[in-house]
Amino acid sequence: MPPIRTRMVARDLGEPHRVSSPLELLFDLTFVAAVSQVAGRLAHAVAEGHVEDAVEPFLMVFFAIWWAWMNFTWFASAYDTDDVPYRVMTFVQMAGVLLLAAGVPAAFDGDFTTVTFGYLVMRVGLASLWVRAAIAHPEGRATALRYAAGVSLLQVFWLSRRALPDGGPSWVFLILVLLELSVPPIAERPRVTTWHPHHIAERYGLFTIILLGESVLAATNAVQDTVEHGLHAELVGIALAGLAILFTLWWIYFSEPAGEGLADRRDWSFAWGYGHYLVFAALAALGAGLEVAVLSAAEHHTDEHTVIAAVAVPVAVFLVMLWALHAPMRRTAVRPALIGAAAVLTLLTTFAAPTIGVTACLALIATLLILLLSTTLARHPR
Repeated sequence: MPPIRTRMVARDLGEPHRVSSPLELLFDLTFVAAVSQVAGRLAHAVAEGHVEDAVEPFLMVFFAIWWAWMNFTWFASAYDTDDVPYRVMTFVQMAGVLLLAAGVPAAFDGDFTTVTFGYLVMRVGLASLWVRAAIAHPEGRATALRYAAGVSLLQVFWLSRRALPDGGPSWVFLILVLLELSVPPIAERPRVTTWHPHHIAERYGLFTIILLGESVLAATNAVQDTVEHGLHAELVGIALAGLAILFTLWWIYFSEPAGEGLADRRDWSFAWGYGHYLVFAALAALGAGLEVAVLSAAEHHTDEHTVIAAVAVPVAVFLVMLWALHAPMRRTAVRPALIGAAAVLTLLTTFAAPTIGVTACLALIATLLILLLSTTLARHPR
């Protein structure tokens, strides 16, 4: 049983064998619903030929999902007490995630009301934890109070945005995003929180697996629907190629020693943490792209170029960002030239789609990733 209440002080920076708690794992599971909704809506828009209308709401909603998850993750790494009040506030944030997930369909139609209130609930839970940390941990009080004030003030701005017609222009959202991103660097000026590098690396790895799992789920659901029209070789080829793509991306991601790199370059933590927005968004978009590819095998009403672009672009973004985030830590397993070549060749497959077809293009992308992985393994056999 968890303790009723424990004093919330900073965790030991060098704590050995620090791993994700069962509560953190449960917290992550609530994001499965939100990511599934976002990927599903994007896939539907791509399949219907409305990509331009879906990209902006996808990036906006995914920012809310990623930012709320990331803020809790770094807080937990520094102040996780796992007592009853902590669990209750975590439950509040989980409820906010589910409310946000429920508002995703409306957000893709331009109504962000439910998403905004879901985000508000999540942030109230987080701000409460920062206030508690400020009260219980005098050494980190200035940092905690800055976090609590920044998180709370921005909720006023997000709610005020709802008063504007249609939520206001896109630049208002971008300004609020920049303000959100500025809170941690400003808050940590008096004292840096004692986040654990290996714990953070594991948490990001677990969220990566969730996103890859959503890709598998989306493709599985699409296959299940398509099988009703009859199982055929093209569908089998697309499913196998998609699975190979997901498997190699998983392998490549976990080939990078993030824990050791963050331990050596704690000053790179903001860039590494923020840059994962594009890594995670690319994986979510990849799930949508694979779902569209499977659906195209049965319905054939989506342009081949669009189908392959929905897979190739996220793969290329994932590869480039993964290298960019690890290169400054000097612990990259994959050579920059190989990453660049694989990304460019992956993008070029979109032009071959009308000629060789969706299945062959996906197989080609999978082959490029396998070659990239094989080269990496040859350089680092251990």
